[in-house]
Amino acid sequence: MNIIVSGASSGIGKSIIQRLNEGEHHVLAIARSEINVDGNDKILSLSTDLSAEESINVIQDKIESWEKVDAIINNAGQLINKSFEETSTTDFLKQYEANFITSVHIIKAALPKLTQGGHIVNISSMGGFQGSAKYSGLSAYSSAKGAVAILSECLAEEFKEKGIHVNALALGAVQTEMLNKAFPGYKAPISAEEMAEFIIDFTINRAMFFNGKILPVALINL
Repeated sequence: MNIIVSGASSGIGKSIIQRLNEGEHHVLAIARSEINVDGNDKILSLSTDLSAEESINVIQDKIESWEKVDAIINNAGQLINKSFEETSTTDFLKQYEANFITSVHIIKAALPKLTQGGHIVNISSMGGFQGSAKYSGLSAYSSAKGAVAILSECLAEEFKEKGIHVNALALGAVQTEMLNKAFPGYKAPISAEEMAEFIIDFTINRAMFFNGKILPVALINL
């Protein structure tokens, strides 16, 4: 499969790339910072600012040789922990750029090569899942992830006739560098590697069962 993965330099995205590296997939790994792909010619790396509209053309140039795009994992994101009172308009805009606009630009770039059976998986958050418990300090992040969920529902309907499925995974807490920075000392119940394995399986094997769904993915203690 030809798969685009964003947020690939750390956390869940890095674990996804490492796992896909073990298979026969062709991957475009995108991040702001440089990505080490160990000379694997099946993994292309791209360092670009996905919040900039110019990134659409940059991505299209990078995948020009691909006949099609089979899947997208829109994993890029950023998390700030600030009270609403302290969160500036600039903070809100940056959170929406990092967590929402990045997905818009990747989907726009890949759309000409997305065909019947294509699967777009947008990584949302339990904070952006309607009716879930909410946490102080995450108004900008959670509302941006909520926008990702609604975008997924809208695009599932819009792309239905093309046979392209669009879903969002609303993740619970995962042990990543991003989480550590926002919540120092907090220990999440699941590792980035464990979540990456689930996301890959869902992306590759479960598209036929879901379309336009916002699926909560959080560890539940029974």
